[in-house]
Amino acid sequence: MTLPTTLDGWLEHVERLHPRAIDMTLDRVRVVARRMGLVVDAEPDARLPELTGTRHALGCATIVVAGTNGKGSTCALLESVLLAAGWRVGTYTSPHLVDFVERARIDGEPVRAEALLPHLAAVEAARQDVQLTYFEFTTLAILALFRDAALDVVVLEVGLGGRLDAVNLVDADCAIVTSIDIDHAEILGDTREKIGLEKAHVFRPGRPAICSDPAPPVSLVAHAEAIGADLRLFGRDFNFQGDRQQWAWAGRNLRRNAMAYPSLRGANQLLNASGALAALEALRDRLAVTQQAVRQGFATVELPGRFQVLAGRPVVVLDVAHNPHAAAHLARNLDNMGFFSFTYAVFGMLRDKDVAQVAAHLKDSVDHWLPVDLPGPRGASALHLADVLRAAGAGTGPDRSIEPHATPRAALAAARSRAGENDRIVVFGSFLTVADVLAAQRERPRTDRS
Repeated sequence: MTLPTTLDGWLEHVERLHPRAIDMTLDRVRVVARRMGLVVDAEPDARLPELTGTRHALGCATIVVAGTNGKGSTCALLESVLLAAGWRVGTYTSPHLVDFVERARIDGEPVRAEALLPHLAAVEAARQDVQLTYFEFTTLAILALFRDAALDVVVLEVGLGGRLDAVNLVDADCAIVTSIDIDHAEILGDTREKIGLEKAHVFRPGRPAICSDPAPPVSLVAHAEAIGADLRLFGRDFNFQGDRQQWAWAGRNLRRNAMAYPSLRGANQLLNASGALAALEALRDRLAVTQQAVRQGFATVELPGRFQVLAGRPVVVLDVAHNPHAAAHLARNLDNMGFFSFTYAVFGMLRDKDVAQVAAHLKDSVDHWLPVDLPGPRGASALHLADVLRAAGAGTGPDRSIEPHATPRAALAAARSRAGENDRIVVFGSFLTVADVLAAQRERPRTDRS
């Protein structure tokens, strides 16, 4: 075949390689990773049969982050603190919001598209007749990019679950599981115990295993103990306390006092920050981090789409809350913002998510709903979302409404036209919902100049 010459061309090629978007196994991706020298043979461990005796060859410290919600925030917090401490950091997260290059950052900046091209070509050459999914193919390319970048540490976000996710090829020096709740139930299981066990497989024998969920499933704890991981639990091995002005964190052997709150908004961010600090404590002999670096990192961390408040009036909040657990946090965070005359919600979801429970959590926080169509076979229609909202009791009564729209950006424009300065607009749901609005925001300056 003639190899693509642009990133867009490569991504179009990669999308056609496998008949399914998700095919949970490590067998195929391990074969290609071994051919590329990303993993090398190691002594097999009967406690980890799915890994069949490999270790990564990235040449730096590794931190893997799994969980239902809070993964992206935890990765961003770790990245920001480690950069403030002077370390060279590679960070891999998914999905992206607007541009694919958002998935791979080196020293806090998205990589150039051109920098990915030789690594995508290397995956293509190594895979031969092996079919890889989009996520598997691009994960291998980004790991190869990081290996060749002479980094001190990489922070890797698990895409889905943990046990059979391509990121789990990397035997992490420290692994974090953030929160555990029901999402992707058709793949991971329909209980917290089943899902917790899937995520616990990012832990490794003898290595730090952090869980920042205040109520970890028994299955996660049991697996960590069975493989001999150095399990560190929130509430037992690390904790935090705070007042209106500052907060403090305590781990096994280290305290962080008099810290300003992280710049990421939302009450749940202290749990994410606590998990990040627990990982940094566990790795302190390898990655020294000063108190000043922690303060600076938390003060400057940024993450689009996580309770992100845009400048101007009316207030616009962007949040990728797309499951019941995240929706409950969003409702709590909206309640903590103070009084607004009316709240408008631009709302887009995928059909395979628990739309009814998301609506149930937020029906009392929103006055006017603007459900939207999302593209692709998984995208829910605005009319379907409207029906679910009505069934949940949302949008009924005086000064309440449900008004479907074709796109998130069209719905936001309609909300802006209706809302007063003392009102609030929240754009939430699927990454696709927030991505469309962010893309429109980026296009506005060019439109204004034309």
